[in-house]
Amino acid sequence: MKKWYAVIGDPIAQSMSPSMHEAWFEENGMDATYIPIQVKSDRLREAVEGLKNLGCSGWNVTVPHKSAIIPFLNQLDPSAERMNAVNTVRVLEDGSLIGYNTDGNGFVRSLEEAYGTLCKGKKVLVIGAGGAARGIAFALQSAGYGPLFFTNRTLEKAEQLAADLTDSTALSMVEAELSLSGFGLVVQTTSVGMNYAQKGMPLNPENVYEGTIVADIIYNPLETEFLTEAHKRGANILNGVGMFVHQGALAFETWTDVRPRTEIMIEKITTTLGG
Repeated sequence: MKKWYAVIGDPIAQSMSPSMHEAWFEENGMDATYIPIQVKSDRLREAVEGLKNLGCSGWNVTVPHKSAIIPFLNQLDPSAERMNAVNTVRVLEDGSLIGYNTDGNGFVRSLEEAYGTLCKGKKVLVIGAGGAARGIAFALQSAGYGPLFFTNRTLEKAEQLAADLTDSTALSMVEAELSLSGFGLVVQTTSVGMNYAQKGMPLNPENVYEGTIVADIIYNPLETEFLTEAHKRGANILNGVGMFVHQGALAFETWTDVRPRTEIMIEKITTTLGG
C-alpha cells in the first residue's frame, strides 16, 4: 500500500519539502508521496488526530507548531525532549507518535560542510528564541560550539532559552547590535526576511566583524536582506538551503531507514530558487 507523508505549518505555501521528499522517494524506488498541509494554531490537535487516523506514516512540523505539538505526541526522542521542540514525527505500527528534532543537527552539518570548524571556540549569537533557535542552540552546544548568547524581540523568551542551557546569556536587541563585532558566528532563526512573511532585518548588522560567519536559516529567498548587508561588511554568509536539506535527509532516514543523497538536492534547490 502506498505510504504518505506530510509537512504541517502556517504558512506552508513556501515550503520546498514536498518536492525534495518526492524526489528522494523516486530516487530510492519507494511507493510514497508527501503533501503540504496548512494548519492554524487553534486546529493543531485536530490536525494531529486527522493525520494519525488517515494513515499518515510521518510528517514534518514547521513554524509555528514545533513546541506546541509536543502535548499531542506519545513519546519524544532524547534530542527533541532536550530541545523541547519537534520538527519530525514518526508513526509507529501501533499508532504511537514519536517526536524528533533534526533541525539542529541539520544546521551543524550545513555549517561544517561550508566552513569546517572555523568558528569553534568563538562566541555565538543566536537571533530568535523559538523552536528552531532552541534546536540549533542545543546542537551547537553538543558539538562543542559556544559560549552561546541569545537575543529576541521579547527579551523574556531569550532569557528562558539561555536558562535552559549551560554557559549561555540573553541580550536585548540593542545590546546584541552593539556587541556584534565580538561574535564568531551569528545565526538568524526568525522568520524576518522570509518570502510570504515579514520583510526587513531582525537587527542591524552594521557592527558585524569582517570574517564573522553569519547564517540565516531562511532558504527562500536564497539571500535575505540580513545576509546581503552582513556580506557588504565582510562577513562570510550561509543561507538555509544546506540546513533545510540536511534536516530533511535526517527526517527521511528516520521514517525509511534510508539515507538520501544531499549534494545533488542542495544544488537542485539552489538552482530552482535562482542561485
